Amino acid sequence: MASSAYNGACSPLSHLMSFFPGTTNRSRPKLLAGAALVWLTICACAASVAAQAGPASVYLEELTSAEVSGAIHAGTTTIIIPIGGTEQSGPHMALGKHNVRARVLAGKVAAALGNTLVAPVLAYVPEGRITPPAGHMRFAGTISVPDDAFKSLLEGAARSFRQTGFTDVVLIGDHGGYQAQLQAVATRLNRDWAGSPARVLFIEDYYRAAQAPYVQALHAQGLSDAQIGTHAGVADTSLMLAVDPSLVRADQLPLAARQGQSGGVAGDPRASSAALGQLGVDLIVQQTVAAIRKARGTRP
Repeated sequence: MASSAYNGACSPLSHLMSFFPGTTNRSRPKLLAGAALVWLTICACAASVAAQAGPASVYLEELTSAEVSGAIHAGTTTIIIPIGGTEQSGPHMALGKHNVRARVLAGKVAAALGNTLVAPVLAYVPEGRITPPAGHMRFAGTISVPDDAFKSLLEGAARSFRQTGFTDVVLIGDHGGYQAQLQAVATRLNRDWAGSPARVLFIEDYYRAAQAPYVQALHAQGLSDAQIGTHAGVADTSLMLAVDPSLVRADQLPLAARQGQSGGVAGDPRASSAALGQLGVDLIVQQTVAAIRKARGTRP
């Protein structure tokens, strides 16, 4: 239909010619040449706009291989590897807390930075001795892997991204237990890659922002250390409510407060809210973006 001639950026020439009824055989070649020029111009503009818009998503797993390649050639040379962990967080919070949080916050960081993609979350991390169980492994659903396996997986992912063409591979971790391993992996790879454009940036500020700065912000809201806690208390639970409230069982908050350490909780989550969690989200994103920008600006 003639009315659909402009529905796509690169409409067929036959559609364009439909706007010139009654043309003679002598005039048709000139009109065809003109129509072809218009058609090519429209296509070039559409391609330029698409390139400027960047990839359809910041998440690597949502893109095709061709889209990733195109993004890299257009200047998207930073990739964030978010590390989470699958562990218990009391009777009121889902096991995937760290994984969901790391993915969402990494996405916000990537969007703020620009020219940055986010790798799939690493959900298998060291969580303590498996047999006999220690730490979070005493609770059903927690998954733990050996330190060497964890570091090897991280190293393999980073090397893969370097091979693809990324020059800044960023490591951020949502759990405190493996921060030293992230630093060790970054140090080793940067030693191996010395003299090349690629490097690994371990951004500890991501985790640090959720500690003292966030605790101070919660203190300013009138919350005590006993409420804020260190695991599955107000701080932890509020962050989850701000990121994905479907992973919090609000009806289990009183039970979590009663059980305390025996139920895998260090803190009192009953005063948790999405508004309190947003304070942490903003701090984490802002401080992580600033740290990555600073690290990217200092090449040896």
